[in-house]
Amino acid sequence: MGQRKLMGRRDQVWQIPENGLTLSLTEPVVILEGHSKRVGIVAWHPTARNVLLSAGCDNAIIIWNVGTGEALINLDDMHSDMIYNVSWNRNGSLICTASKDKKVRVIDPRKQELVAEKEKAHEGARPMRAIFLADGNVFTTGFSRMSERQLALWSPKNMQEPIALHEMDTSNGVLLPFYDPDTSIIYLCGKGDSSIRYFEITDESPYVHYLNTFSSKEPQRGMGYMPKRGLDVNKCEIARFFKLHERKCEPIIMTVPRKSDLFQDDLYPDTAGPEAALEAEEWFEGRNADPVLISLKHGYIPGKNRDLKVVRKNILDSKPTANKKCDLISVPKKTTDTTSVQNEAKLDEILKEIKSIKDTICNQDERISKLEQQMAKIAA
Repeated sequence: MGQRKLMGRRDQVWQIPENGLTLSLTEPVVILEGHSKRVGIVAWHPTARNVLLSAGCDNAIIIWNVGTGEALINLDDMHSDMIYNVSWNRNGSLICTASKDKKVRVIDPRKQELVAEKEKAHEGARPMRAIFLADGNVFTTGFSRMSERQLALWSPKNMQEPIALHEMDTSNGVLLPFYDPDTSIIYLCGKGDSSIRYFEITDESPYVHYLNTFSSKEPQRGMGYMPKRGLDVNKCEIARFFKLHERKCEPIIMTVPRKSDLFQDDLYPDTAGPEAALEAEEWFEGRNADPVLISLKHGYIPGKNRDLKVVRKNILDSKPTANKKCDLISVPKKTTDTTSVQNEAKLDEILKEIKSIKDTICNQDERISKLEQQMAKIAA
């Protein structure tokens, strides 16, 4: 859907056009207000449409239905200290968090229950990170008591001891994990490092296998990660990072050398696509669904862009209720505006498709004209 922008205690959601920006955006699609302090973390739900998680310096996690602009779940008493990061699991039924109190938590957000918890997952005072893997295990990075950087693998079913724990080096840069569920590869980018190390996660000891290191000259201030469907399968590209420098952003492309020009099935199993498996209301009601997978055999072809339409709930239709936490999970009723909004959205979709077809025809006409000119030259 696009991008979010931080403005103090508010989240602003922006709609990025299908082919990128041509003009600066000045108006967000929706403003989400609910945190009492600055917001530092946001994460879209992996399978439900328009469900957004945000975490702020108020140590609260709020889950929003962006389609209505409402905060439906508020986890404001789960964390006693700053939240370093939040990660959804594969189907979006659970989240895991790492926080300044050195705890890693696995939480069921809809039941508002703590599923599992590990105190002092890493004993060092520096920040940790925790992410879910496709098999349901949790991967963490952090520091030892002696300030050595560590990585660990945990099972939420038993977090007393890690499945694997490895010490890496004594650098003080926080390790940021980026995970590819299709190949079970984790890339570790350290803030201030000039390298990216990558590991494969398997079911066999030592479970976390070192593969290689990409090195460059300049340190990275931050790192972004391209979704799998954005990669160039014709060049056997398996990962693309966007390395943040002081004054520029540098793409880093990782490829696997192959002699064959055929599609490499082992590098590109079906991957998570952009289509939602569930509507927001279905997820808030308790349903789960795995991601909708797509094939990259012919490259990723974007579907019809579905603009976000924010339908505000009519407060006059709502009866007063007690101010209880469980009330936050109630799913909003459909308003009388829904039909007209849906018709408007359908009309926009049809107009965009007509424009796209016309552009394609125009491009084909130009191409045919050029080819005819080339044929004329050759015949002459």
